[in-house]
Amino acid sequence: MTLDPTLLNSLLLIATAFGGAFLAALWLALVIWTWRDIRSRARDPLAQVLAVLVVAALNLPGILVYLILRPPHTLEEDYQRTLEEEALLASIEDQALCPGCERRIREDWQVCPNCHTRLKKICTHCGKLMELPWNICPYCGTPAPGVKRELEM
Repeated sequence: MTLDPTLLNSLLLIATAFGGAFLAALWLALVIWTWRDIRSRARDPLAQVLAVLVVAALNLPGILVYLILRPPHTLEEDYQRTLEEEALLASIEDQALCPGCERRIREDWQVCPNCHTRLKKICTHCGKLMELPWNICPYCGTPAPGVKRELEM
């Protein structure tokens, strides 16, 4: 069986066209992927354009350069991390501090164990803890000792 040079030439032409179309599609896909990825990672328009130009000009080596230099986190990940840090700081700041020594205290403590500052008082009727400035128990309505009761008529 002999190979016809025109058949071989046309097969080679088809393979070259297919390979060229594949490489063009790959190049376009890499440029589009880079554009979408850098937009999710950087706000700077110059950085976005430069990243796309590097990939468009250098193709596969350009994508390697981009993957090495791109920001490690997306803007959304940075935003979520910031929210988590703020929530953590808010929870730390919400913890009660002793007015005497500024150390952390628990809500159910009556006295600071470090400086012995009185933190709460106990209701004489229901036994629940009350803040020191309160003149009446919010749980049972009993006036605190030493507070004048209103005259009943």
